[in-house]
Amino acid sequence: MRLRMVGCNHNTADVAVREMLSFSPQQVFTTLQHWQTLYSGYEAVLLSTCNRTELYIASANGDIPDEEEILRFLLREKASSETAVEQLTGKLMILEEEKAVEHLFAVTGSLDSMVLGESQILAQVKTAYRQADEIGVTGPVTHTMFQAALNTAKRIDVETGIHKHRISIPSIAVVDFGLQIFERLEDKKTLIFGAGEMAEETLRYLVDYGARSIIILNRKRSRAEELAVKWSGLVEDWENRLRKLIDADIVITATGATEPIVTLSDFKTVHPQRKGRSLFILDLAIPRDFEPGIGDLPNVYLYSIDDLKKVCEKNRIARDAELTEAYKIVTQRTEQFFRDLRHQEAGTVIRKLRNDWELTKETELQRLLGKLPRLDDREKEEVCYAFDRLVNKLLHPPLESLRNESRHGVPQLLIDALARLFRR
Repeated sequence: MRLRMVGCNHNTADVAVREMLSFSPQQVFTTLQHWQTLYSGYEAVLLSTCNRTELYIASANGDIPDEEEILRFLLREKASSETAVEQLTGKLMILEEEKAVEHLFAVTGSLDSMVLGESQILAQVKTAYRQADEIGVTGPVTHTMFQAALNTAKRIDVETGIHKHRISIPSIAVVDFGLQIFERLEDKKTLIFGAGEMAEETLRYLVDYGARSIIILNRKRSRAEELAVKWSGLVEDWENRLRKLIDADIVITATGATEPIVTLSDFKTVHPQRKGRSLFILDLAIPRDFEPGIGDLPNVYLYSIDDLKKVCEKNRIARDAELTEAYKIVTQRTEQFFRDLRHQEAGTVIRKLRNDWELTKETELQRLLGKLPRLDDREKEEVCYAFDRLVNKLLHPPLESLRNESRHGVPQLLIDALARLFRR
């Protein structure tokens, strides 16, 4: 069995690198379809969120593609140039076997999130696995691994205080950033670009803190209308987004666009018409929706998702005690996962060995009895009994050792060696 994770996240790569490997839901779907065509012997799950892109690969037998091959595959799916390969080579996180599983368990338990304990990642992991499963690129290893990850997250939720008083990225965005610029939100005009989970959660916090004048813009107008009804907002056509920026005080943007929806040159046509009024823009999208240079203009406060890191770090410090307990659970569950998996692998080897030796015994027994037709029933029973004892005695030492080792997590090398030795 082989396991590997290749990817990047907010801890290992800046936003520019993450943008190069950011996949929309539709891109994840087509990428896994192509994986199935090119690498049909390998299981895969692709997790891509605003803060991370991680490809988990597993194989019950043999080797798996190396880092460079995986990187080239991912960048081909993003239609990137060879220059991108050079830029990213050596910058990705590569985890093998136990480290890969331990990382997945920590991610699913929200221990590796920008905001410790945020609730979105669990649903995102579930969605990533479900999509891969529907396409048909999962298998016994990834199924066991992701089910164990979800169970680990449940234990962390029940046994620690990590998720008490949950703080999401939108809550920090609104409270720690927005309210530093504006003392109150009741009289401010708010634009929301996008209508996904992040946009809706941000809406929830805005309304909680007094926002009343809300306009939602989304390429798919019907989705924007759903949110507008739910949160007492208005809907504007996507094509009017620049014009609506003239009167806006707050802009929250969280679309799935692959290119900026507002460029610097776009915004320069709007900026003079604002007559020096302050504008707070929180860009929660990866890739970024607003070109970074917009934040250099007077009275424009543009924050990207990376700007939330300092506040998130305060959360992490405050919850260190809980984090220690949560990681103990991750370690325990990782060890248990590999004990169970290798116990299962050992059991498979044991069954194959016993079945094959039994078949060999039966073949040789019938050959011998065929040459001794004068044996009576009692004598035949004695011969059969002798063959059974011989096989059992030959099998007992190696199989008993394998069983004993499997209770403590039999080393993968031992399983592989036995399988090769007996061609199983």
